[in-house]
Amino acid sequence: MCKDRDKYFQLATEATIEGMKRGDGGPFGATIVRHGEVIASVGNTMMRDTDPSAHAEMVAVREACKKLGTMDLSDCEIYATCEPCPMCIGVMMWANIKKVYYSSTKEDAATYGFSDQHLRDYLEGNKELFDMEAVGEREDCHRLWTTFEQVQSEKE
Repeated sequence: MCKDRDKYFQLATEATIEGMKRGDGGPFGATIVRHGEVIASVGNTMMRDTDPSAHAEMVAVREACKKLGTMDLSDCEIYATCEPCPMCIGVMMWANIKKVYYSSTKEDAATYGFSDQHLRDYLEGNKELFDMEAVGEREDCHRLWTTFEQVQSEKE
């Protein structure tokens, strides 16, 4: 298993280096594997796409979902070159990925100016960092849920 693990990290690293040389993004990569088959191996594309959500894990999940034709990646595992941030953890959880391997830590990333501590602090209860306000029930927004139910029942 260790030999395969090394190969998956190497693929992520190579994709990331190529992307950094092209100006696609920074030093973060990920490989998604299903039953020993590489589904996606990418570097992040934040700079190329002008997209703060284009972290390597996000890009890899998007590519894997498209390639496999499903949003359920429960039979996949991911190899991330760095400890995933809360956003990436969220997308991996939404995709049902059960196993994540990572190499560098969030502290390593922070050393190079890539700290996600503000996200982690917010999720741990420091709500002063980000202002979010519920505005109460709105009929127009409630209509989204009734329309969803209607569309779902028409599909059945």
